[in-house]
Amino acid sequence: MAETTDDRLRLLIERVERLEEEKKGIGDDIRDVYNEAKAVGYDVKIMRQIVRIRKMKPDDRREMDMLLDTYKTALGID
Repeated sequence: MAETTDDRLRLLIERVERLEEEKKGIGDDIRDVYNEAKAVGYDVKIMRQIVRIRKMKPDDRREMDMLLDTYKTALGID
């Protein structure tokens, strides 16, 4: 029983390690895309914000926009 448990744990750890390595590779790929965008003149900071906004649910995005407008108005921004 202990040997089976040890094998299972080892396999799980190895899967996590492989996934971590894949995640690093994907992170490198994403960085390359942003570098390419910057090289042709796009604002990478704004692109990152757009990606973050597009991940949001529409209701969450509307709520964020309303709160942002409320705060900006309160602070006299705009």
